[in-house]
Amino acid sequence: MPKTVDGQITMEKTPSYFVTNEAPKRIHSMAKDIKLIVVVRNPVTRAISDYTQTLSKKPEIPTFEVLAFKNRTLGLIDASWSAIRIGLYALHLENWLQFFPLSQILFVSGERLIVDPAGEMAKVQDFLGLTRVVTEKHFYFNKTKGFPCLKKPEDSGAPRCLGKSKGRTHPRIDPDVIHRLRKFYKPFNMMFYQMTGQDFQWEQEEGDK
Repeated sequence: MPKTVDGQITMEKTPSYFVTNEAPKRIHSMAKDIKLIVVVRNPVTRAISDYTQTLSKKPEIPTFEVLAFKNRTLGLIDASWSAIRIGLYALHLENWLQFFPLSQILFVSGERLIVDPAGEMAKVQDFLGLTRVVTEKHFYFNKTKGFPCLKKPEDSGAPRCLGKSKGRTHPRIDPDVIHRLRKFYKPFNMMFYQMTGQDFQWEQEEGDK
């Protein structure tokens, strides 16, 4: 990683930090004043997306329905499967709050990042103490992929979109399995909302009352 000079901010990312038990302590020992940004989305959708990504590389793997349960007859969800475990955001956050105050962590809504990318990026820029340079004019919604792409207002070239590995069509999942997963995640979601002071409305989005 290149050195940061005055007036610059160094950023580094990986999807595994938030769910790695050792990460908070190691990062705190390196830079206790660091600002942390976590992008979260509905854990049911996230699990299916995770499976879709794996399926694209290993077509021979069992179905989502098989992997999601320890015992489907009894309705026992397999929380040891990484696709399921990652969505237990409240449990992962507890680990981070042992080392960092909530004020140093920004949670970005993956759903709002799609429908209002400029709004979510405004929060990011404010959190980092930056002037709001990235605005609505920097985004273009790609209907084929189903999410926004970046563009430079002064550039007449094509918008810059994420690679073909993003925006894959999800396989059809048994509605009963989705219903059971919603019920499984709901108490963890409620705990996460309470811990962060943010209601991500995943239950409302999924039609729960």
